[in-house]
Amino acid sequence: MTGVTERAAPGAQADTVDELAVDTLRFLAADAVQAANSGHPGLPLGAAPAAWVLWSRHLRHDPADPDWPDRDRFVLSAGHGSALLYALLHVTGYDLPVEELRRFRSLGSRTPGHPEHGVTPGVETTTGPLGQGLANAVGMALAERMLAARCNTGGHRVVDHRTWALVGDGCLMEGISHEAASLAGRLGLGKLTVVFDDNDVTIDGPASRSCADDVEARFRAYGWRTLCVEDGTDLDALDQAYAEAAADDERPTFIAVRTTIGHGAPEVAGTPKAHGSPLGEEALAAMRRRFSWPSEPFHVPADVRAAVAGRRQRWAAERAEWERAHARWRVEHPRLAAEFPLDRIPAPPHLAPPADRPGAGGAIATRKASAAALTALADTYPALVGGSADLASSTGTAIPGGDVAAGEYAGRTIHFGIREHAMAAALNGIALHGGLRPFGSTFLVFSDYLRPALRLAALMRLPVVHVFTHDSVHVGEDGPTHQPVEHVESLRLIPGLTVLRPADAAETQLAWDLAAANLGGPTALVLSRQNLPVLGDEGLDDARRHGARTVADPPGAPDVVLAASGSEVALAREAAAVLADRGIAARVVSVMWRERFEEALEAGTFRLPDAPVVWVEAGVRTGWRAVAGPRDAVVGIDRFGESGKGPDVATHLGLSAEAVARTAVRVLGA
Repeated sequence: MTGVTERAAPGAQADTVDELAVDTLRFLAADAVQAANSGHPGLPLGAAPAAWVLWSRHLRHDPADPDWPDRDRFVLSAGHGSALLYALLHVTGYDLPVEELRRFRSLGSRTPGHPEHGVTPGVETTTGPLGQGLANAVGMALAERMLAARCNTGGHRVVDHRTWALVGDGCLMEGISHEAASLAGRLGLGKLTVVFDDNDVTIDGPASRSCADDVEARFRAYGWRTLCVEDGTDLDALDQAYAEAAADDERPTFIAVRTTIGHGAPEVAGTPKAHGSPLGEEALAAMRRRFSWPSEPFHVPADVRAAVAGRRQRWAAERAEWERAHARWRVEHPRLAAEFPLDRIPAPPHLAPPADRPGAGGAIATRKASAAALTALADTYPALVGGSADLASSTGTAIPGGDVAAGEYAGRTIHFGIREHAMAAALNGIALHGGLRPFGSTFLVFSDYLRPALRLAALMRLPVVHVFTHDSVHVGEDGPTHQPVEHVESLRLIPGLTVLRPADAAETQLAWDLAAANLGGPTALVLSRQNLPVLGDEGLDDARRHGARTVADPPGAPDVVLAASGSEVALAREAAAVLADRGIAARVVSVMWRERFEEALEAGTFRLPDAPVVWVEAGVRTGWRAVAGPRDAVVGIDRFGESGKGPDVATHLGLSAEAVARTAVRVLGA
């Protein structure tokens, strides 16, 4: 596609209100970066035309109600260009006064260096790590289709909006973009449009120095429709491209927009120098002269304010019309409205134990106990949706309700394929959208592949559940590549992530109950491949409140405490029996949720006896050493595993009842 009209030369005064608005965005962004003496002016200067045409002519939104459920979603995946997004929000009338633009990148401002969900009205997701926003947008677009399939009944269309994402070269180089784009194409997400700010510049020089992809051919191969705007300053061509994208609901659309990074900035336009440094007072003054722009920083022309006022009336009318339709829908379909509240994620029911759960004395892998708990939860929680990275049969995460596929969005099980990173970021997008409660699953060792998205889920406090199975060297014959030893500890390092490692079926049931109730952040369930003895329900209230429970206790005061998590609780019970034969009394404590347990110890709400403690977990000892006192010892694995039978590997690495018992004898000095 080529432009059909010519843009005024960079040095000429804008001759239409739209062009005036574009220049307003450019100077607001440049002024913000200059005021902060920090930031990225290049993208805002180059992509301002594409952003303005989208926001003013095609984006369905209402600044007076940033959380309107049926609004279009706009994701700035290239989050370093945040000054452009803040300029858009300010000019179009969101609650972001000019004072916040002046405080760009300042501590406590609503204009942080990269967009942060929950900080700035109108910011849909936290972006900055490149490619994450694109994958979030895939999740948002998928949530829209899935909710439309559930809620648009009886002639009502209460879910009918689009998702737009602005990406850069870096987003498309990141591996997550390949995963996410492939998934979106396979699912036929026709209400998703990705706009590529194609300026061929990265920090180190021309993008072509490191990447020569034919990105349009690449996206076509994924099943996308591709368009190209050769002149990124041609407003009519941009308008036409967006209209064409909105006309195709069968497949997602990719629009390459050729731009110049740092457009209009003297000496740096088109070069890496425009990317991540303020223009400087002299260059900014020269740019003002070039565009005949007032010298006053943060200037917004009255004509632009007036034009936006007219558009705001139209946006408000569209929202009001939807609200009337939504009110009628709620009256006619109260159950749907309760099950899928479009403005939030619905609260889950309390999870009752399944009737077929093995009782004390039985044995079952916690991954299988999790599958039963998940199925039971799905039966009473229609908003629960999710899937796996091609491991549903192993992780036990295929729930009743059918599969999600292109054109078939009423299902509940999403097949993400072997795309852990995109899966986690798409789950974030589903959670951000509202209306559905997402979960995903893979083997624990592959949590490394999705960690950046999981970190962002914690940063945004998104209620996403991650099911991580095959949690230790008991994976066995697959060997050290598949035996996680550092992963549980690394997950515990993420602030705001609830990490639960249950010891048996009863604790797994509780773990799902805690995860379902946790609407304030993500949860990781760490589950075993191998069968574990069922310890029963005694003490589960302690585990819920304090993160730990006593599962074996000798008569009288214990000589030593054996505290463990997950599969090592059974090992600790075996060690306690060995010690009993030697006349040593041991209490066994199951620590399902270490962070809550540490809080309980500090607060004194859970007390350990005045005895040495042996802490046991099939992983690195670093975190447990921080919990251990001077008389205590930690039994763990500070090396990679071996290929062999799981029990043999564990014993070889020092995880045996006899080894734990010997450690207890040592700390007692017996």
